[in-house]
Amino acid sequence: MVKGKNIILGVTASIAIYKACDIIRRLRSEGFSVTVVLTPEAEEFIKPVLFQGLSGNKVYCGLFDGPEAWEIEHVSLAENADLVLIAPATANIIGKIASGICDDLLTCVCCATKAPILISPAMNENMFKNRITQDNIKKLKSLGFRFVEPIKGRLACGKVGVGCLAEVEDIVKEVKRVIK
Repeated sequence: MVKGKNIILGVTASIAIYKACDIIRRLRSEGFSVTVVLTPEAEEFIKPVLFQGLSGNKVYCGLFDGPEAWEIEHVSLAENADLVLIAPATANIIGKIASGICDDLLTCVCCATKAPILISPAMNENMFKNRITQDNIKKLKSLGFRFVEPIKGRLACGKVGVGCLAEVEDIVKEVKRVIK
């Protein structure tokens, strides 16, 4: 039973960002509460108000945005999470997490949480297959991070290759499997 489980959905600046809207809708239909944390770059693609409307919760963006009540947001978000899902996840966010870099709200939440972290990459095939990206993924997997692998499809560059965000149904199925 997942009713009442809290999911932090980290959204990064991938062209697949529009699929995060479907992920929110599907997770909510399964009974999850979804709180969105946008990277600053993701805000260039979609305004936070859309995610707020879909999730029914406040959307968090900046690391130093003034809280409505005193709280250390990255810590309180991390402590209240039953799962952190990053979808879509760029090579940038994967690299920062693997390196322990905490320079935005999402990376700080990932560093502060004890909840499982599930990452669903979406990027150009060359970026996904890059040795550094693959080493970062391998490192994160060795540390207990879970992944929903990207699939083959038409990429933003127009080529067909591996790097498309996994199907929403597959991501939701993995969330349910991890969170039980």
